[in-house]
Amino acid sequence: MQMDNQLPPKKAPGFCSFRYGLSFLLHCCNVITMAQRTCLNLTMVVMVNSTDPDPHGLPNTSTEKLLDNIKNPVYNWSPDIQGIILSSTFYGFVIIQVPIGYFSRIYSVKKIIGYALCLSSVLSLLIPPAAEIGEAWLIVCRTVQGAAQGIVGTAQFEIYVKWAPPLERGRLTSMSASGFLLGPFIVLVVTGVICESLGWPMVFYIFGACGCALCLLWLFLFYDDPKDHPCISISEKEYITSSLVQQNGFLSSLPNLFACICGILAGQLSDFFLARNILSVIAVRKLFTAAGFLLPAIFSVCLPYLSSSFYGIVIFLILAGATSSFCMVGILINGLDIAPRYFGFIKAYTTLIGMIGGLIASTLTGLILKQDPESAWFKTFILMAAINVIGLIFYLIVGEAEIQDWAKEKQHTRL
Repeated sequence: MQMDNQLPPKKAPGFCSFRYGLSFLLHCCNVITMAQRTCLNLTMVVMVNSTDPDPHGLPNTSTEKLLDNIKNPVYNWSPDIQGIILSSTFYGFVIIQVPIGYFSRIYSVKKIIGYALCLSSVLSLLIPPAAEIGEAWLIVCRTVQGAAQGIVGTAQFEIYVKWAPPLERGRLTSMSASGFLLGPFIVLVVTGVICESLGWPMVFYIFGACGCALCLLWLFLFYDDPKDHPCISISEKEYITSSLVQQNGFLSSLPNLFACICGILAGQLSDFFLARNILSVIAVRKLFTAAGFLLPAIFSVCLPYLSSSFYGIVIFLILAGATSSFCMVGILINGLDIAPRYFGFIKAYTTLIGMIGGLIASTLTGLILKQDPESAWFKTFILMAAINVIGLIFYLIVGEAEIQDWAKEKQHTRL
């Protein structure tokens, strides 16, 4: 794949540099936004864990139960309402993708991300009182919060147009994007403890307060252009500015939009196959996992052969990112089939492994690019495709969709 730019003669410091610190700050922002997005999935169990007509206590209710209801308010929401509340964040997320990809090229990314992070965090603080007022207010909060989180998740890629040297984009973007994986892991680890000790509203207050603090830090430390930053060293500033070429934030947002759309369509299609008894559960899981592994590999391997076609590259990059979301109804939820009791632990464990794999992959990609810039992308895509195929073959052989014996609840009887 032809490279349009040349490396500068001298390299600025790596992990101790300001650009890596910025990437870590974005990582923290992504951790917080993902934590704010996913924590309701777990607190919902506590929020509706009651069948009493008056969830705030009756005259005969014990003092201990009254105190627990104050700490953990409960609501009589139907399954339909619960589903709307949980999915409402994605409505705002989908709607905002294309507009923010366009506006992030025009307006200050510093302000866009800072204000969006602030909005998401403030709404996280408002979720407990919104739930107390009524589910409609909670749905509104979650929808607007989803839009704010979509802004943070998409607009940040415009940052690397001016901050990431070409041969470090993989490392810098993967470092920040790994926050999307670490956020749910942290939520799964700490939410139960917070709910039990402090009450579920404190989950939203803690993550909301952390987001507000990060917002202030972001607005203080980040500048849209490294040339304007007063703290960055002269050598690093020269290194970044001399090695950059222009990108397009709008195009960067399209894979996220189409991945979201494909994920929703895959969910509808998989449930259709199961409801009509067209395919078994394991067949559905393996079918969509195969699509989510093979199609991105095929589109990625084709990219080096499209170097002369700009639109061809854009289309195949979008398809590679979008089709990977088919795994959402495949291997990503297969743990719920085989061990529903331990799904939280399985999800956290696999998320951690995925995050480590992403960091290793970005480092390895950087090494390949450094050794042979001309043919490095072809080698990278071939390696990615090989890993996908090997992982898929292993899953197709050993994958199951029935509850395993070690995950079944044991019935204890007394004589």
